Amino acid sequence: MKTLKPFAHSCQALSIVAALFAGSTVMAASMSHAEYAAKKDQISAEYKADKAACDKLDGNNKDVCVEKAKGKEKVAKAELEFNYTGKQADSAKIAVAKADANYDVAKEMCDDKKGNDKDLCVKDAKAAHAKAIADAKSSKG
Repeated sequence: MKTLKPFAHSCQALSIVAALFAGSTVMAASMSHAEYAAKKDQISAEYKADKAACDKLDGNNKDVCVEKAKGKEKVAKAELEFNYTGKQADSAKIAVAKADANYDVAKEMCDDKKGNDKDLCVKDAKAAHAKAIADAKSSKG
């Protein structure tokens, strides 16, 4: 795996964060209640393992790791719900979960910055979140 150089601009950070939660495949309403329950348990177990892995880190790196784990869990739960129900409303919730997860991670990443750089980073994160939420709402159909 390539080592990432420090981000030259917070937009780069946001695009990398967005990529973390973007690649999930979704299939609608094709699982039984037992499969749903098993998958829900699996998501919880993966979250606990991901969060436990963060315990090896410290400072803001740990905080970012925890936010990534939380975001991954939120997105997985939203996708699971849509896969179980097949409802368009649940499909739209996936995009919102991704937007919220990306925002939470990006905002936490801003904590490594100081002063105006931090303010700009948070502003960029908020703008990206607002755009993602607006896009999610407009694609509800």
